[in-house]
Amino acid sequence: MSRGGRLDVVLVELFPEHSRSRIGALVKDGHARVDEVVVTRPSHKVPPGAVVELDVPDAVPVGVVAQDLPIHIVYEDTDVAVIDKAPGLVVHPGAGHADGTLVNALLHHLDDLSGIGGELRPGIVHRLDRGTSGLIVVAKNDQAHRHLAAQFADHSAGREYLALVVGRPPALSGTIRSFLARHPRDRVRFASADDGRLAVTHWSVERTWGTVVLVRCRLETGRTHQIRVHLSEHGLPLLGDPLYGRARPPASIRDLVDPDRPLLHAEVLHFEHPDGR
Repeated sequence: MSRGGRLDVVLVELFPEHSRSRIGALVKDGHARVDEVVVTRPSHKVPPGAVVELDVPDAVPVGVVAQDLPIHIVYEDTDVAVIDKAPGLVVHPGAGHADGTLVNALLHHLDDLSGIGGELRPGIVHRLDRGTSGLIVVAKNDQAHRHLAAQFADHSAGREYLALVVGRPPALSGTIRSFLARHPRDRVRFASADDGRLAVTHWSVERTWGTVVLVRCRLETGRTHQIRVHLSEHGLPLLGDPLYGRARPPASIRDLVDPDRPLLHAEVLHFEHPDGR
């Protein structure tokens, strides 16, 4: 978590092994993210509590190759493409995933991608976790990228997810509001904390099968692991989620559903098109 300030200064504090000039170059090349949104200005003002990330290209082999991997393109025009990402597909190359990612597939299937995300993340405006399936929008030029990134940064882009959980909801719908930060002992996880960033999830029950419930979640904010944390902390852990709750379903329904990933699907994505639509 960041104390806030200029992005390059914050990154130097977090990554003291790199000089400020090196950090600035990495930021300009699209290797820095603030709350999962790529930022390319070293002078960008980071709010206190923001999650700041830096990808150092040397962590993976140089050069991202196009690969003929199957992907489902649900919409495409000259500015954007919307992909229905399969579960298990990593969005972009990184340590441990040099290829076989959505980016490798995009380089094969699409003629143009924005360059703002740098060599490792061409076209990538936002991300989905590896285990999450569903809709992700890709920018095909830099103007479209900036237009879309601004909407994710100010939370005007809308996202709805379907989650299969275990538990008994206290009502048919509700709103979860908390402040999320990295877990103090397990840095892979996030948790509600007073020094975190505001996260708001609106939820409603779609269908129930005993203690197994299909929940629709509408994000007002888009923090890392937001839905997984919020539902788990309210007694509704996602099926297949070993990090925040229940890796396996109750024995009574294991013959019907026994997932190997968190059952979370990005079903709805709405945004203003770069041409104003």
